[in-house]
Amino acid sequence: MKDYERLLEKVDEAIDRHAADAVALSDDLAKNPEISEQEFETCKKHAQFLRQAGFEVEIPFCEIPTAYRGRIGKDTGGRVALLAEYDALPEIGHACGHNVHGAMSLLAGAGLAAVMGEVEGDLWVVGTPAEETNGAKIPMAKGGIFDEVDLALMIHCGGRDSFVSYRALAMDAMEFTFTGRAAHAAGAPWEGRNALNGATLFFHAIDMLRQHVRPETRMHGIIHQGGAAPNIVPESAVARFYFRSPWRSQLDRIVEKALNAARGAAMATETEVQWRNFELSFDDVQPNPAAEKMMEDVFGSRGVAFGPSPGPQGSSDVGNVSKRCPTLQPTLSITPHPYAWHTREFAAATVQPEAHEALVRGARILAAASLRTLLSPELRESMREDFRAEKARIVL
Repeated sequence: MKDYERLLEKVDEAIDRHAADAVALSDDLAKNPEISEQEFETCKKHAQFLRQAGFEVEIPFCEIPTAYRGRIGKDTGGRVALLAEYDALPEIGHACGHNVHGAMSLLAGAGLAAVMGEVEGDLWVVGTPAEETNGAKIPMAKGGIFDEVDLALMIHCGGRDSFVSYRALAMDAMEFTFTGRAAHAAGAPWEGRNALNGATLFFHAIDMLRQHVRPETRMHGIIHQGGAAPNIVPESAVARFYFRSPWRSQLDRIVEKALNAARGAAMATETEVQWRNFELSFDDVQPNPAAEKMMEDVFGSRGVAFGPSPGPQGSSDVGNVSKRCPTLQPTLSITPHPYAWHTREFAAATVQPEAHEALVRGARILAAASLRTLLSPELRESMREDFRAEKARIVL
């Protein structure tokens, strides 16, 4: 590939120059975590880092107050979007590592900025807040932001194990409101219609449904509201569920089965039921064999060991991006311990020396993959062909 090794050397030198600032940013966010849709100071710190690296930064972006887009390069050639996450979790802070891998994307961008004057291409760093709740990538993807991007990529922090082929479950967040009629629970219960009975029966119906769905399916919920007092027949009850599947086409059918269960529970208890999505819907991550093969080569060239994909792990709004353009989200180990995400142990690991080293290592990986994409029209076309092929595939 023309000039790749020469340009990559310049990129690595620039990453070395910016590494201390990126690590300091990551640690600062760990000390000052901001939860989803409240990342106002974090967003400003990210934008300042990018401006100092030579990016033009649009903030807010896509009508999202805590989102941004940094941009450098030319409108000709390829286009790569590095995605940056930075929201924390309530009470336990950066227990998903967004402080580390958000700064990782920024550091990769700073490294690439040093050579964009010599490359025909357009480089974005897109700040994507609220991954833990409503997922800013979802409205961005729906708005067509990524439609002309050749490759969108980021790395997610992980525990002991690294892998390239990340998969996630499509997810619908559904709220079911059962409505009955209040009455004195001891004096005249026959006058009431128990909304909580409707919700409870719905839970049983979902449990019975489990034996008739594929084993990869996940259906889990809570009683969000169950009544006002024990001596009042509950006139309203609210259940919230997450329904998940490795494939959106399959999930749509599962949700329809759940709606039938809700209708049946309401009919059996002489209540009424309504439903709505209380969070935005996440899509599954669409595979891209050409992009994944390229990234595996980059991991190997950087001396980073990786294992096979463990299969779908939770849900992520990066899935929605993958439905609009070739997308990658490998997982990179930041600790020798097998800590799970969303634990205090993982949050503590993000400020350890191993995490600092992984931040720089991951930035080098992202930068190398981005540079290969920008320099190779053939690679870009292969990724686009795989994108079209996977998008056309429907899992029954």
